[in-house]
Amino acid sequence: MIKAVQLLLSLSILVIIHEFGHFIFARIFKVRVEKFYLFFDPWFALFRYKPKNSETEYGVGWLPLGGYCKISGMIDESMDREAMAQPPKPYEFRSKPAGQRLLIMVGGVLFNFLLALFIYSMILFHWGDTYLPLKNMKMGMDYSETFHKIGFEDGDILLKADTVTLERFGEDCLRSVVEAKTVTVLRGDEQVVIPIPEDMMQRLLRDKQGFASMRFPMIVKELPIADAPAARAGLQPGDSILSVNNEATPTAIDAQIAFSKYRGQEIRLGISRAGVHDTLAMQVDSLGKIGIVLVNPYDMYQTVTRTYGFFESFPAGIEKGVNTLKGYVNDMKYVFTKEGASSLGGFGAIGSLFPSVWDWELFWERTAWLSVILAFMNIIPIPALDGGHIMFLLYEVVTRRKPSDKFLERAQMVGMALLLALLLYANGNDVIRYFFQ
Repeated sequence: MIKAVQLLLSLSILVIIHEFGHFIFARIFKVRVEKFYLFFDPWFALFRYKPKNSETEYGVGWLPLGGYCKISGMIDESMDREAMAQPPKPYEFRSKPAGQRLLIMVGGVLFNFLLALFIYSMILFHWGDTYLPLKNMKMGMDYSETFHKIGFEDGDILLKADTVTLERFGEDCLRSVVEAKTVTVLRGDEQVVIPIPEDMMQRLLRDKQGFASMRFPMIVKELPIADAPAARAGLQPGDSILSVNNEATPTAIDAQIAFSKYRGQEIRLGISRAGVHDTLAMQVDSLGKIGIVLVNPYDMYQTVTRTYGFFESFPAGIEKGVNTLKGYVNDMKYVFTKEGASSLGGFGAIGSLFPSVWDWELFWERTAWLSVILAFMNIIPIPALDGGHIMFLLYEVVTRRKPSDKFLERAQMVGMALLLALLLYANGNDVIRYFFQ
C-alpha cells in the first residue's frame, strides 16, 4: 500500500508539472486551454471545477494513466473532429505561428526536466550526498551467476573499468562494468584483470539475476520482538553471527540462507561478543527468521559525505540530472534487443522502485529519476506523444508546409495504437514476472 501511494503521488506530481508546461506556454501565446486534468476522464470525472470567467475546466479523472491539457484547435487524444471542422479562430492552437506551437509542445518535456534538476538540487541541499566508496567495502561483493561465469568471485573489490577508477556502486558503476573491455578487481592482496564480453548487458538482461550485492557481516543492531527466537536465546545487540550448525556464515546473506535452510528447526549459533566466541542454542521460526534488526553496512564501513550550500546545490543538481539523462539515453540501445524488450516493465515495475516504508529522500530521488525518464520518453518522435507533434512542427518550420489535418488525425490514431500496444506489452511483462518467475 505504501508503495502504491508513493507511486500515485509521484506520478501525480509529474503529470501536473508536465501538463502545466503546456498550459503556461499556451496562455503566454493567448491560446485557449479548454481542460486541465490529472488522470483521464472517459465517461466521468472524480472532480471538476470551472472558475467563474475562466475558459479552463480543471479536474481529476478516474483512470490514472497520465493526464491531459486540452488545447483549442489542436489534434490530440480527444480527436475532436467537430471542433477541427470549424473555421480556425484566433485563440486556437492551429492559428498560431509554428514557432509558438513548437514552444507549447516542448513545454511539457521542458518542465519535467527542469523539475528533475530542481529536485536533485534540493536533495543535495537538504540531505547532501552520502555514499560508500567501493574501496571501503572491505569484504567486497557477492556476484550473480552471470558474472561468476566470466571470472568474478565473491569477495572481489571493484577497482577499475578499463582505465577508469570505479568509485561508488550504482547504475553508473554497472554501465561502466558491462561496457568495459576489462575490469580490474582486488582479490585478496592481488589485482586481477577480468575480460568483459561484448554482449555482457544482453547476458545480464537475459539471465535476470542482477549484478552484485554488498558483502557485510551479520551484526545485531536490535531485538525488536521480546519473544522472538533471538531474544529468547540471549542474543544481544553488537553480537556478530559467525556460523550456523558449524557452517561458517561470514556474510549476512550466508546467515540468511542458513536460517532458511533450517527453518522450524533447532540450531547452534556461533557468535562473537566483544571479541569472545560463544555458541547459543536457538529455534528458527517457520519463515526462516530469528527476529533481529541488522546493523546497516553504511554504519560498518567508512562513508563519504559531501554537503552543499543552497547555491552550490544547483550546479551539482544540474550535473546529476544531465548524467541521469545521458545514462538513460545510453541504455535505450538495449531496449531494441530481444533481452531488453523482455525486461520492459509497466506500473508494477515502476512501483517496485519505491521502498515499502516511507522515506522522503528515496521518494524524491525516484520522482526526479522518473521525471527525467518521462521527459525523454515524451520527446521520442512517435505520433500521439509530444515528440510526434514536435516532429511535424519541425517539418513545417523547415519546409514551410503544414501537414494536413487529415494526415495529423491518422498519425494520431496510429500513435495511440502503438502506445496502447506498448502499454499492454510492458504491463503484461509485469504480470508474467509476478506469476511465472
